[in-house]
Amino acid sequence: MKRYTKVISMTGYYFTKEFEKKGSKKNKVREVTENTVAKFFLEGDTEVLVYFLESEREVLVTPFSDPSDIKKYLGSKFLKK
Repeated sequence: MKRYTKVISMTGYYFTKEFEKKGSKKNKVREVTENTVAKFFLEGDTEVLVYFLESEREVLVTPFSDPSDIKKYLGSKFLKK
Protein backbone atom coordinates (compact mmCIF):
# COMPACT_ATOMS: atom_id res chain seq x y z
CA MET A 1 0.00 0.00 0.00
CA LYS A 2 1.32 3.43 -0.94
CA ARG A 3 1.67 6.07 1.76
CA TYR A 4 1.46 9.80 1.27
CA THR A 5 1.78 12.44 3.98
CA LYS A 6 -0.34 15.57 4.27
CA VAL A 7 1.51 18.19 6.28
CA ILE A 8 -0.76 20.85 7.77
CA SER A 9 0.75 24.08 9.10
CA MET A 10 -0.64 27.47 10.06
CA THR A 11 -0.13 28.82 6.54
CA GLY A 12 -1.58 25.90 4.56
CA TYR A 13 -0.89 22.29 3.65
CA TYR A 14 1.02 20.17 1.15
CA PHE A 15 1.38 16.50 0.25
CA THR A 16 4.65 14.55 0.23
CA LYS A 17 5.77 11.05 -0.72
CA GLU A 18 8.94 9.27 0.31
CA PHE A 19 10.68 7.47 -2.54
CA GLU A 20 12.93 4.58 -1.54
CA LYS A 21 16.35 4.41 -3.13
CA LYS A 22 18.22 1.20 -3.83
CA GLY A 23 21.43 0.54 -1.97
CA SER A 24 22.68 2.68 0.86
CA LYS A 25 21.55 6.01 -0.56
CA LYS A 26 19.13 8.19 1.42
CA ASN A 27 15.44 8.12 0.58
CA LYS A 28 14.02 11.14 -1.23
CA VAL A 29 10.99 13.04 0.02
CA ARG A 30 9.21 14.97 -2.70
CA GLU A 31 6.15 17.15 -2.82
CA VAL A 32 3.24 15.83 -4.92
CA THR A 33 0.00 17.44 -6.07
CA GLU A 34 -3.32 16.93 -4.34
CA ASN A 35 -4.86 15.57 -7.55
CA THR A 36 -2.25 12.78 -7.72
CA VAL A 37 -2.94 11.73 -4.15
CA ALA A 38 -6.72 11.85 -4.68
CA LYS A 39 -6.45 9.68 -7.81
CA PHE A 40 -4.53 6.91 -6.05
CA PHE A 41 -6.65 7.23 -2.87
CA LEU A 42 -9.85 6.66 -4.83
CA GLU A 43 -8.30 3.57 -6.45
CA GLY A 44 -8.10 2.10 -2.94
CA ASP A 45 -4.41 1.26 -2.58
CA THR A 46 -3.24 4.39 -0.75
CA GLU A 47 -3.20 5.62 2.82
CA VAL A 48 -2.60 9.21 3.87
CA LEU A 49 -0.87 10.19 7.09
CA VAL A 50 -2.16 13.59 8.16
CA TYR A 51 0.53 15.39 10.19
CA PHE A 52 -0.18 18.59 12.11
CA LEU A 53 3.08 20.52 12.24
CA GLU A 54 2.39 22.67 15.31
CA SER A 55 0.94 20.00 17.60
CA GLU A 56 2.91 17.06 16.08
CA ARG A 57 -0.33 15.04 16.01
CA GLU A 58 -0.76 12.30 13.39
CA VAL A 59 -3.93 10.77 11.94
CA LEU A 60 -3.90 7.85 9.50
CA VAL A 61 -6.69 7.94 6.89
CA THR A 62 -7.36 4.98 4.59
CA PRO A 63 -10.04 4.40 1.93
CA PHE A 64 -11.84 2.26 4.54
CA SER A 65 -12.02 5.09 7.10
CA ASP A 66 -15.28 6.75 8.04
CA PRO A 67 -16.39 9.12 5.22
CA SER A 68 -16.79 11.96 7.71
CA ASP A 69 -13.13 11.56 8.74
CA ILE A 70 -12.03 11.49 5.09
CA LYS A 71 -13.93 14.70 4.38
CA LYS A 72 -12.67 16.34 7.58
CA TYR A 73 -8.96 15.61 7.08
CA LEU A 74 -8.60 15.35 3.28
CA GLY A 75 -11.60 17.06 1.71
CA SER A 76 -14.55 16.08 -0.46
CA LYS A 77 -12.26 15.45 -3.45
CA PHE A 78 -11.19 12.18 -1.77
CA LEU A 79 -14.73 10.77 -1.49
CA LYS A 80 -16.22 8.53 -4.16
CA LYS A 81 -19.11 10.13 -6.00
